[in-house]
Amino acid sequence: MGSMRVQPLLSIVVPAYNEQDRLAPTIQAYLGHCRDRQLAIELIVVDDGSLDATSALVESMSAEYPEIRLIRLAENRGKGYAVRTGVVNARGRLVLFADADGATPISELGRLEAAIQAGADVAIGSRALLGGGVRVKARLYRRLMGRAFHLLVETLTVRDIKDTQCGFKLFRGPVAHDLFSRMRMTGFSFDVEVLMMAQRRGYRIAEVPVNWVHQPGSKVNLAVDSMRMVRDLFIIRGRHLSGEYSSPHLAPLVKEGLSQAADEPDSLNPKDMALTPTRL
Repeated sequence: MGSMRVQPLLSIVVPAYNEQDRLAPTIQAYLGHCRDRQLAIELIVVDDGSLDATSALVESMSAEYPEIRLIRLAENRGKGYAVRTGVVNARGRLVLFADADGATPISELGRLEAAIQAGADVAIGSRALLGGGVRVKARLYRRLMGRAFHLLVETLTVRDIKDTQCGFKLFRGPVAHDLFSRMRMTGFSFDVEVLMMAQRRGYRIAEVPVNWVHQPGSKVNLAVDSMRMVRDLFIIRGRHLSGEYSSPHLAPLVKEGLSQAADEPDSLNPKDMALTPTRL
């Protein structure tokens, strides 16, 4: 038998496309926070075919931060594709997807952890809910476009969730692998697809208010990408109605050769990670 690897408590998946100027502070903040809390983690950066020095930056930082894993895609495939690639390769008991710009501070992780501890299978950051000590600094045009998109989302795909697009979502590990192995969308609409599947498969979703600050350098083209996302909502609904999400599109990760160390930090204390979803 091969040597047993310790399973991280938490996997953080960060998609990155031409992020050489914004990524280093985010990685330092994420890993600094987790080290301060003595969490056993892995941080997976998925370079989505960057044309700049994103991969070189990550490789250089891995000398100081052994928690870093770099996955480099040969060409730009889209944010959804990059996140899916990271998630299906994640080994953590919990999996966090977080944006490269750090718009939601990693200190907000505690809010999502609390929701998981309370019984949620998926805890998603929300810029649309009010909460104590929460401030959201978004530009007016983003708020207006977000509200219009939300109306379509509720009509066609996901109900009772105010903000599907915040790039800060925490999953129980088996739940993440179940959902992302079924995911088809490769662009910015993947959040809607994943949450729709989570609802249809009976997973418990908690929407949690988080702090969020707009960061310059966004890769989103509001005009072009907004139209694509509207189109994608109809595609997602059609795939659901045709039963395409009833079976995995990719093989979920099989965690062979993993063990949990007796002294591994258990501050997250997630309940019963092996969950059986209810098909609706």
